[in-house]
Amino acid sequence: MEEIFTRIAENLMGRIHGPLTFRFLIQPAVAIFLATKAGLLDARQERSPYFWALFSDPSHRQDMLRQGWRDVSKVFVLAVILDIVYQLIVLRWVYPGEALIVAIALAFLPYLLFRGLVTRVARMLRKTPPPAATGTPP
Repeated sequence: MEEIFTRIAENLMGRIHGPLTFRFLIQPAVAIFLATKAGLLDARQERSPYFWALFSDPSHRQDMLRQGWRDVSKVFVLAVILDIVYQLIVLRWVYPGEALIVAIALAFLPYLLFRGLVTRVARMLRKTPPPAATGTPP
């Protein structure tokens, strides 16, 4: 079992310097773009930040997961395909578990982290100060 974890760690670290390294910039950037778009929509519609709402609002969890998957699914599938291509070129073998780990790291994690962050920042920037108390009703 220890050999498996060692192989996985070595293979994952090898991806940083191997071919197709551009995906380590492009795929998270696309996921962040999609998260920004969705986070701004969440802020406009006064929804809770995405990651927090997944845990705190079980009544809407399935809808939120479905919508999040719809946003990031193409980037995730592309990440899996590119990692399989990398594995065939470099390792001459396909390890599906490693492809999933890479896809989660390059697509899901940036999306999850940035969507809620964008929602919070957009809300802070959109807040208008309350009207000044002048003694006369507005």
